[in-house]
Amino acid sequence: MESLHILSNRRATSSVDATYPASLESYPALITAGGIGTRLLPFSKEIPKEMLPIIAHNGDDALQLKPLVQAIFEQLYTAGVRSFYFVVGRGKRAIEDHFSPDSGFLDFLEKRAKRPSCMADLYEKIRASNLVFLNQTEPLGFGDAVLRGRTVIKGPFLVQAADTFILSEGDGYLERLAQAHRKYGASATILLRDVPHPDHYGVVEGDSLEPGILKIRSAVEKPSKPRSNHAIMPVYMFTEDIFTALSDLEPGRDGEVQLTDAIQRLVTNGKTVLGVQLRPDEVMLDLGSPETMIQALRLSLRYASGGEDAIAEDREHPRSADGSPKRKSEDRMLAENVSLPVLLPVMIQVPTHKGPD
Repeated sequence: MESLHILSNRRATSSVDATYPASLESYPALITAGGIGTRLLPFSKEIPKEMLPIIAHNGDDALQLKPLVQAIFEQLYTAGVRSFYFVVGRGKRAIEDHFSPDSGFLDFLEKRAKRPSCMADLYEKIRASNLVFLNQTEPLGFGDAVLRGRTVIKGPFLVQAADTFILSEGDGYLERLAQAHRKYGASATILLRDVPHPDHYGVVEGDSLEPGILKIRSAVEKPSKPRSNHAIMPVYMFTEDIFTALSDLEPGRDGEVQLTDAIQRLVTNGKTVLGVQLRPDEVMLDLGSPETMIQALRLSLRYASGGEDAIAEDREHPRSADGSPKRKSEDRMLAENVSLPVLLPVMIQVPTHKGPD
């Protein structure tokens, strides 16, 4: 049995007797954070990429830095999830430490009138949840990370990679995933996003069942010649069928067990596999590489510098010079999500040292 460490003792909601639960509270979440983060070296040698910061507003409308994995945990918690399984590997102790309530630290801050409400709120959510840490002893890929949950997860569950965050009003994409998963009795339901260069992603082909929902008939990891623009985003809902598919796989691309290959095996075996597409006003923030961090920074700068005036101006000019409707750019999508808390990546600029102080 895989090594695991339980950090809180909340009784997990059982989903054994319900194939497709009616609420997200019945779905345990498997959050994968076991990768080395080679695209972020040397930074990621000792600091998990999942601990990279994003900016959030607290209840007093002040800015705070928040680790990405915490933002994901809190988003899922708000959606109703209460059982969490974190897959971690070597050098990821900082994640486990972050999710270990430290009353002494709170007392220390309170004595100095530091008002640690952000930490107290996080600890309250942790104590109301069931948190389990699973060790991925070798970095054998996303599929292997998901397979770590086989010994502890029964019934349907949600998977999310801890280096990607979805900005979605009211966390609506999660509800759409759950609804489609139940409605069609799927073995796997995958979040999709249409991108111009899908060869960097897992890519699916499928047939429309209804607006925004596809029945998938093929899934390929990083194809050299993609047959569609439907890129897989690292958010999924699965039944235990995925564990069987993963356990039968040999290592594939880059010597890793690819989750996309297991999804294709489900399709080949006649299982129902769905794709739920992100809406135009939903935005993915990916902190997995320097390039995607820069892209996310551009989104944050547009939103932060434009404010409500820029949003109003944007809405007053919805058409191009030729009168045709403008295609919404990703930065404008984010700007229009005015009801969301601001959750944006951070880049710190170090001033040039010009001599002794």
